[in-house]
This record gives sequence, structure tokens and C-alpha cells, in this order.
Amino acid sequence: MSEQSATFTQAETLCSALSKGPQGLIIDGKSVQAQSGKTFATVNPATGKEICQVAEGGVADVDLAVKAARKALEDPSWCDMSAVDRSLLLNRLADLIERDAAELAVLECIDNGKPATLTQVVEIEGSIKTFRYFAGWPTKFGGETLPVSPRSGAKILNYTVREPVGVCGLIVPWNYPMSMAAWKVAPALAAGCTVILKPAEQTPLTALRLAELALEAGIPPGVFNVITGFGEAGAALVDHPGVDKVAFTGSTSVGKAIVRGSTVNLKKVSLELGGKSPQIVLPDADLDAAAASIAAGIFFNQGQTCTAGSRLYAHSSIHDDLLARVADHAAKLTIGNGLDPSVNFGPLVSQEQWDQVNSYVEIGKSEGADVMIGGGRPQAHNDGFFFEPTIMANAGRDMRIVREEIFGPVLSALSWSDPDDLVAQANDSDFGLSAGIWTNDLRQAHRLAAAVKAGTVWVNCFNLVDNATPFGGFKQSGWGREHGRQAMELYSEVKSIWINLS
Repeated sequence: MSEQSATFTQAETLCSALSKGPQGLIIDGKSVQAQSGKTFATVNPATGKEICQVAEGGVADVDLAVKAARKALEDPSWCDMSAVDRSLLLNRLADLIERDAAELAVLECIDNGKPATLTQVVEIEGSIKTFRYFAGWPTKFGGETLPVSPRSGAKILNYTVREPVGVCGLIVPWNYPMSMAAWKVAPALAAGCTVILKPAEQTPLTALRLAELALEAGIPPGVFNVITGFGEAGAALVDHPGVDKVAFTGSTSVGKAIVRGSTVNLKKVSLELGGKSPQIVLPDADLDAAAASIAAGIFFNQGQTCTAGSRLYAHSSIHDDLLARVADHAAKLTIGNGLDPSVNFGPLVSQEQWDQVNSYVEIGKSEGADVMIGGGRPQAHNDGFFFEPTIMANAGRDMRIVREEIFGPVLSALSWSDPDDLVAQANDSDFGLSAGIWTNDLRQAHRLAAAVKAGTVWVNCFNLVDNATPFGGFKQSGWGREHGRQAMELYSEVKSIWINLS
């Protein structure tokens, strides 16, 4: 059987199993239907057809999940678990993801639309690495002994300990459903928290499967719960007084609403929000390398990436040459159903997202930008939510396509000649998530990296991430940092203990 045939057959098998009944919520280690009995359809973006029905969780379901998570937080089987045993559990979960990697990739493909081969390499393998990385932290994350000088002159032993922040509501987006869940679940569990995961309504399936694998790994019931549904469920998590922390990845507008809602009990909040990342190309750059990376930086996952390099600032002397090379890479992309191993460019996630991307292309044209390539639905792809790789040339700094996050495969190209104005343009944004710089001049690289206001700056590369290094943004791109020790700190509280030895 060919690789293509095997992938399609696996998808058919999964869809057949999923369609036998509504997929339930995961609460206290059990699959249950919503209290209301409501369900909703999750749709294959490549075909526009329903995959299955999924339980539509609401306020009552969130309350049950919070109670289960609170009970599990205080259960000795979890709260008294040794650091070594917690590490073993997380590694066991990573083993199970690795065992089911091919199946999970196909599941993500039919639910999200991104090609299965790329999904397995990026999302599934990335999730395995995330759980293995954070499995190392329980045995290494602790407090410290501090020298204090009390006015009384008493002999004091002062030390700090790290304790789990508590019950965590984790709200993740649809663009990288599996890996975004791992980014939050892994450090939360490593810190000893319990979680309620709320996946995007467009892509609920891998979240449910991840929770099932967690139970199989031996993570106690109630530690890892999943509530599928719409904004009502997410808002209920934010509002619930029994939730100690909310971690959210998604749009800046929703992030602001979460901040407002969190004031009910002043719960901790971390946010990874939108971006409008500049790609800055100096005249001495390796244009072949830059063009390949710029194309990947905007067209990978159909541009549905918060760090997508959606603003291109190319020096006037190389602008036209570079843009032609980027366009050449775009033309070589194979568009189609992601179950086909030859496909490397799938559909957008939904009709709503297609409409948004299309509206921005029309806005760009009305503002005076030129469609160099793309700009609409590709030929021979009438079904599903496909949108062509698109380059908008002659963009201006004040255009909406330059200032607002499109979240689709649309590159806005600008030309520059004044280095000082270049920095001003790059920083003239509400966002500050990431940036790319292309140059062979070491001094220029360091100067620009220091000047650009972004949480991550890539020089002669783009969109590299690693669990060991912090990830997050400046300005309206979010609060806090994921990955590394910083992620563990997000899910813990510091307690200071004073012992009088006098």
C-alpha cells in the first residue's frame, strides 16, 4: 500500500470511529456528554464536510471540571507524588504520543487542514519533545536558602519553596492544536497543577485524544480535564472563582477580554497573543537563503501562525530581485488535501477564516497595494477552504494589511533605503512578538536585533523554537513567557519560610 493510500485509509478508519457518536468532554477521568445535551460539528477544512459531533460544554460543565480539578489537586495521589514519579508520568505520556504519532498527525490533518506529513514532523514530534523537556523539571525546580538580616538580630533560617499555582484553565487556539496544548499542559503538570484544557471549537479532536493518553499513562483522574465548546466555555473558565490561573493563546482582542474577566478573583494570567512580524533584509544578505525562509515564514501552515513574517522590508537595491525569488518559492508549493504526502500547502481552517483573509486582500487592493501573486481561491479547489499564497507588493506603512494581523498566507512587501526609518517602521506596530533580520554584517545584525522591539529576533533564520528558550512577546503580543524555566514559574507560587533559630 502506498503512503498516500495508507494515510487516506487511516483517515477513513478514524472518521468511521468518530462518527459513531458525539465525542464527550473529559471530566474526572471519564468521557461525558455536556449537561445541556448540546453538540456541535467539527469540519474537515479540506472538504468542508462534517467529521463528527462533539459535546458543547458550557458553564455547568466547566463547574464540574473545576470541582474535579480542585479535588485532584488536593488528592495525595497527585499532590504528594514525588518529583521522580511525576517526571516518569510525563515521560510515559511522551512515549504514548510517540506510539500514536502517525494516527495523531492524521487526526490533526482532518480537523485542522495542515498536511499530515508536516504535522507529524512539527506538531506531534514537537509535542513529544515538549513533554520530555518538562519531564526533567520536577526534580530540578525548587526554592533557595537566602541570607536575611532581621533588625532584632535573631538567628533566622529563611528559605523559599515552589508550590503549584493550583487549578489552571488552559485555552488554546486552532492553528497548532496539539503543540499549543503541550506547551501549556506539560509545564502545568510538571509544576504539580491540575488543568482544564479548552481547545478551539474548530479543532477539538487531538485535545480529547491527548487527555485519553494522559489517563493511559497513569495521570490520576481529575488532573487533566478537557472542555470542548465555544466562547461560553472559555469565559466560564476565566470567570470561575475556583480557577487559579488562566493561560491563553489567541487573538489580542480575546486576550484583553480575559484580562478583564480575571479580576473576579485576581487569578494569574499569561497571554500569547497576536503578531505582525517584520522580515528585514539588508542589501548584503544571502538572497537565496532569505527568500526560502521568508516564503516558509509566511506560507507555512497557510500563514496561520502568530509569528508569521507577514511584513517584508527589503532594501530598495534588492527588493524586486528578492520578491521574485519569494514568489518563485510560492509557485512551487503543492496545494491540496493534506492527507496526500505530496501536498505541503493545505486549506485555511474554516470558511470564517477564508472570508477574513479574502477581505484583507480586497482591503489591500483598495488601499493601493498590488497583488503580485495569488489573491484568491486556487483553481481546481472548489471544495474546502483553500486560499492561494499571496504577495501584496507596493504596500504602504499605513495600510491595514501592514498594520493588522491577517492570519493567512498574505505577505505585505515594502521597500526601504533609510536605516533609521527602517527601525521606526519595524517598530511602528501594536505587536512585538518576533522579527527576522537578514544580513552578513555582524555589527548590523546585533544593532538591529537590539533596536527591534520583539520578544524573539531571528538572524539569518526564522521561526525556530525550542523548549529551552523563552517564547513570548512585547506590547500587545502578550504577557509572560512560555518554555524554559519561565514556563515553570508561570505555574507556580513562591512561598518564603522563616525559622527562628535563636
